[in-house]
Amino acid sequence: MISIVDDDESVREATKGLVRSLGYTAVTFGSAEEFLSSERMPETSCIIADVQMPGVSGVEMQDRLIAEGHRLPVIFITAFPEDRVRERALEAGAIGYLSKPFNEEHLIGCLDKALGNRAPGRPS
Repeated sequence: MISIVDDDESVREATKGLVRSLGYTAVTFGSAEEFLSSERMPETSCIIADVQMPGVSGVEMQDRLIAEGHRLPVIFITAFPEDRVRERALEAGAIGYLSKPFNEEHLIGCLDKALGNRAPGRPS
């Protein structure tokens, strides 16, 4: 299952549609706090998260997950790309750091890397 964490509902829904079209199950969360307190976290194979959100940012969410021993692959998307934040996220293990609007093929490549082509109908 792919968890999509973004405070922008239109981005959440568009990303969810793309992820589902690739054969993955997707669930959405409007904030990092909502995801972190969710019962769906153990089912999550990969996270697609916005970098800048009110409250806990995507990078702070990644830090919390790592601190709690959850090594989930994270793909970041952002409307405000910053080299410093990108470097921090990638050094902490992020699979990708994409600028909005992102190229769908780049997201697909990140998902393939994160999940090893495990989607239904995709070669393994």
